[in-house]
Amino acid sequence: MTTTHPTGTREAWLTARLDLLEAEKELTRRSDELARQREALPWVRVDKTYRFETGKGSASLKDLFDGRSQLLVYHFMFGPDYQAGCPSCSAIADGFDGFAVHLANHDVMLTAVSRAPLAKLNAYKQRMGWTFPWASSVDSDFNFDLNVSFTEQQQRDDSIEYNYRRGGHAMDATPVPPPVVEFAAACGTDAPTYSRDRPGMSAFVLEDGVVYHTYSTYARGLDGLWGMYQWLDHAPKGRNETGVWWHRHDEYAKR
Repeated sequence: MTTTHPTGTREAWLTARLDLLEAEKELTRRSDELARQREALPWVRVDKTYRFETGKGSASLKDLFDGRSQLLVYHFMFGPDYQAGCPSCSAIADGFDGFAVHLANHDVMLTAVSRAPLAKLNAYKQRMGWTFPWASSVDSDFNFDLNVSFTEQQQRDDSIEYNYRRGGHAMDATPVPPPVVEFAAACGTDAPTYSRDRPGMSAFVLEDGVVYHTYSTYARGLDGLWGMYQWLDHAPKGRNETGVWWHRHDEYAKR
């Protein structure tokens, strides 16, 4: 069988590769500049009191730093009515244990936060074999204030603002896209309930006893955290997607 992809000599490949290298270097330089802009964002003081349930007991936002001056929070989609964590968030979280230890030894604490009760989070964490910290914000406004959780009223009023804009996200589309229905079923709930929680990542800093919010990103802004996609982007066929192909890591053998 003859491949449908263009083929050529090693010399032709090298010429094309050197052109691509220049484009890759430009992307790297642009990424470095974006990182500088991200660091230059003004810090916003967090005066509101938030409480979380953790493996160490009730905790404040300051407690989540665990002795470090910086805190990265992954907003993991696991609502109170879910029976299991979001498969997409689970794929991202599969990489946390590997680099959390390095971050912790570089003055950065990584934790996940979800609205599900701590018992549900701990049971799912055990199932997945994870060890990274995971806090419950079930009785807190934290997720709502960081724009990763929304109320039924906001859904009815079509007033959800996610990723710094109102509407326009797949979870808010009508009719509901098949992947949203599929993921909701995988979490043991329906699409509207599933969609009241969204993924995101937020950064905080602790300075002179004061916590500041420094950054949040959502939706495609999380692409860099998907370890598997960074590898696929270097694979011969790229992401090669025609729909939802990933599952929780303990479910592949069952398919």
